[in-house]
Amino acid sequence: MTFRFFIPVLLLNIGIGFSQERDTIPSQNQQIKDSLIDRTVKSVKAIQFEGDSTSIKNLKDNEFAAKLDEKWFKELYDNALFDTIYKSVTELKFNPVDYPELPTDTLKARLKELDARTPFNVEYNPALESVIKSYLKNRRKAIQKLIRLSAFYFPMFEQELDNYNIPLEVKYLAIVESALKPRAKSRVGATGLWQFMFSTGKMYGLDVSSYVDERSDLIKSTEAASKYLAKLYEIFGDWDLALAAYNSGPGNVTKAIRRSGGYQNYWNIRHNLPRETAGYLPAFLANMYIFEFAEAHGFKKYKPEVAYFETDTVRVKQMITLDQVSEVTGTPVEKLQFLNPSYKLDIIPFIKDENYTLRLPIDVIGDFVNNEDKIYAFAKAEFDKREKPLPQFFNAQDRVRYRVRSGDYLGKISRNFGVRVSQIKKWNGLRSNNLRIGQRLTIYPRKPYVVASSVKKSKKVKPISGKAITYTVLSGDSLWSISQKFPGVSVQNIKDWNGISSNKLKPGMKLKISKG
Repeated sequence: MTFRFFIPVLLLNIGIGFSQERDTIPSQNQQIKDSLIDRTVKSVKAIQFEGDSTSIKNLKDNEFAAKLDEKWFKELYDNALFDTIYKSVTELKFNPVDYPELPTDTLKARLKELDARTPFNVEYNPALESVIKSYLKNRRKAIQKLIRLSAFYFPMFEQELDNYNIPLEVKYLAIVESALKPRAKSRVGATGLWQFMFSTGKMYGLDVSSYVDERSDLIKSTEAASKYLAKLYEIFGDWDLALAAYNSGPGNVTKAIRRSGGYQNYWNIRHNLPRETAGYLPAFLANMYIFEFAEAHGFKKYKPEVAYFETDTVRVKQMITLDQVSEVTGTPVEKLQFLNPSYKLDIIPFIKDENYTLRLPIDVIGDFVNNEDKIYAFAKAEFDKREKPLPQFFNAQDRVRYRVRSGDYLGKISRNFGVRVSQIKKWNGLRSNNLRIGQRLTIYPRKPYVVASSVKKSKKVKPISGKAITYTVLSGDSLWSISQKFPGVSVQNIKDWNGISSNKLKPGMKLKISKG
């Protein structure tokens, strides 16, 4: 789903809308802007209607809409804000839906209750009833998944929204925007939980580079969305209209106000809005209703695998990859990707004067901080190994062509072959972690791979030459931290000696380690 902004320029009581393409006139300084506006005003005053002696200055504009345009015009030049966010909610149908599990009287009572505790106009109407019942009838599986994801995202959203005095219910907007996917990308390039375009993200301080896309950063993108929504509310003075403007642009909203004869309620101007915006607020309100009354409709609320408040960040002091962090902390790379979605290549760069952070589960961040020097030394050693012949120039017999199966993901495949996610991505030119069933991957395995139907539960144990000791795994231990306690011992050594294929350890587990 995508949406597009139209930004109006009001000159001498005439609404002159930008086209769907971005205006290319830059904002330089106030003197130039004033001069440009003054010349344009003079030229507009000279216009006469063909066949009519009435001067254009005698035409009357809607006073309320004109004031909104004036406010937005000021904001436009103050922030050089030329948004082209494009979001669509065109699939919505407003036909009656047969869903006897939710009687109309019950829905009316619940919407009235919801209206009393939110600043949005949550009033019953047949169109909203249709959307709510359609979602409940046809999207239960997707809604349950979103409810599960929301347990992680919503506490963070609420904290940032509250910082800017934004209604906490705006958290449901991210569901309409991105389905709570931090790396969601629309067909026109809008990216992240809040679907910022490249230029918009830059204007709100979101860094976008080859390594990093802060439009996917959980905190920074939410802060940017809060700032923008706060400005829209300051202009329109109504949250329904502010959301409509977030979707299609302030210009389309003010035009709808004019065309409706000056009405200021969203539902009274909806028929004059673009189709996607006409469905945008109903989709938002329908999600709000379902989430607020989720349990009444049989949805379950689960504790997330990782709660937002069970994580913390550490500022990186040297370039490091999520693969490397996974190896030294024992945290699955998939979890690290989930917690750090703004790093496009799974690499956290180190750039002077930039503040790039790594988000980790709180139970491993202490070990990371306490062993930073060793960890960065390990990462540097790994990077130093990169200047070697590429695997594609090796003998073809070292190469495996793997066909992606149902249930596969990069982390799983990498563990099966004893390689890293970043290596598979490099060998196959992958820019994201997405795979499709049947896709062919080129892999240069570090260990033999057996097809899924005959995979054994444990690896063959490699004998230890010389004396061995038994090490008891402690709480907080990882394979890497254990290897650091024994000079000359690597993570792979411990795996080979104990027949271990994954990085997961449990307190009390016994490991055999060579004393030599």
